[in-house]
Amino acid sequence: MFGIFKTKKNYENLSATAFKQMMKDHPEAVILDVRTASEFKQGALPKAKNIDLMDAQFSQKINALDKTKPYLVYCRSGNRSGSACKFMGENGFTQVYNLAGGMMGW
Repeated sequence: MFGIFKTKKNYENLSATAFKQMMKDHPEAVILDVRTASEFKQGALPKAKNIDLMDAQFSQKINALDKTKPYLVYCRSGNRSGSACKFMGENGFTQVYNLAGGMMGW
């Protein structure tokens, strides 16, 4: 009866170990950093693409990406990346993975 209040999560949270393994196993995956540009400049994962979740153009930039590729998404703590993953899953992306704990857990 209360199942109507449950929303299906359309992305998967990964530990840092699983995230690193996914990067290794799927070199075609897009590594997406959703922190601010200044956070990104302070240090980012190799090959990461920066699209700030707080940017007014975030949804347009995300929707311009190839929805068939796997996406490994992270931020500082995992909250913004979780929001980004949720948005991506709701907009047709089928392979979306969030770094649980973000860079703090890396």
